[in-house]
Amino acid sequence: MKVLVLRFSSIGDIVLTSPVLRCVKQQLQGAEVHVATKAVFADLVRFNPHVDKVHELKDDLGELIRSLKKEGFDAVVDLHHNLRTTRVKRALGVRSSSFPKLNIEKWLMVNFKLDRLPKEHIVDRYFRAVEDLGVHNDMAGLDLFVPPEREIDMRALPEAHRQGYTALAIGAAHATKRLPPHKLIELARSVAGPVILIGGKEDQEVARSIASTVGGRVFDATGRYDILGSASLIRQASRVIAHDSGAMHIAAAFKRPVMSIWGNTIPEFGMGPYMPTHPQRARVAQVELPCRPCSKIGYERCPEGHFRCMEDQDLNAIATFAAE
Repeated sequence: MKVLVLRFSSIGDIVLTSPVLRCVKQQLQGAEVHVATKAVFADLVRFNPHVDKVHELKDDLGELIRSLKKEGFDAVVDLHHNLRTTRVKRALGVRSSSFPKLNIEKWLMVNFKLDRLPKEHIVDRYFRAVEDLGVHNDMAGLDLFVPPEREIDMRALPEAHRQGYTALAIGAAHATKRLPPHKLIELARSVAGPVILIGGKEDQEVARSIASTVGGRVFDATGRYDILGSASLIRQASRVIAHDSGAMHIAAAFKRPVMSIWGNTIPEFGMGPYMPTHPQRARVAQVELPCRPCSKIGYERCPEGHFRCMEDQDLNAIATFAAE
């Protein structure tokens, strides 16, 4: 059977599809597994041994569809479930399935604080899309594969960091999912031992402030490496501290002890760190407030003006985790 899995973005969401890719490949005899995703995220699945071919979405969805039509798929598994993936499914005209997005339940929780959310991780909801194929969750957790040539050599790091460090991933897609800069500085000061700052080019200004304030035990790796390079640093870390972000899911894929810090979103949406084989390694830091969650995604500023979900975080408790 030739199966196409659709998940166009983003980093964490794509990593969360990895159990489905593994189980389809391993449980369907002779399965040929293809993945369609945005070109910028293709490396997250390109080296996965459970994926036979990656189709990259660039600027033109029509071009991707024309390419996919040539493949002759038997089934499409839609793990994105939006207008673009609906267009792909209609164009291919073969058996297809998708997962429940829970948009109504999330809307009720955000706007009225009515909890109708199932106590179910999104990974388990993803598996609803392959039930009819006879595929089930093997509970082995997430995967992410970094080829040897893309690993960051520890000898490239400052000498003080070569024997172990805490990876502090400072980025997230929206400002209300990130600790503000002064809290990140305070957190980095509180974490004992060497720290490596993980993030993209958009995080460099904040990272420079942290590094210049805390000093030499902080190594600023933001913007230095691509997705897999940053993933390599997370894989080699002793502990990981991250927001509700792709870095959190990467840490879970590598079974690293991870403390995830939550602002305007909540783990109950089903997107918490997923480590069924090592649940004790995943911790959550959040402040219980009547205004949370204020969004299922995030904002560029706190709609209430106080940003207590991040300002009131117990940084000492988070730093203590990194010392365990």
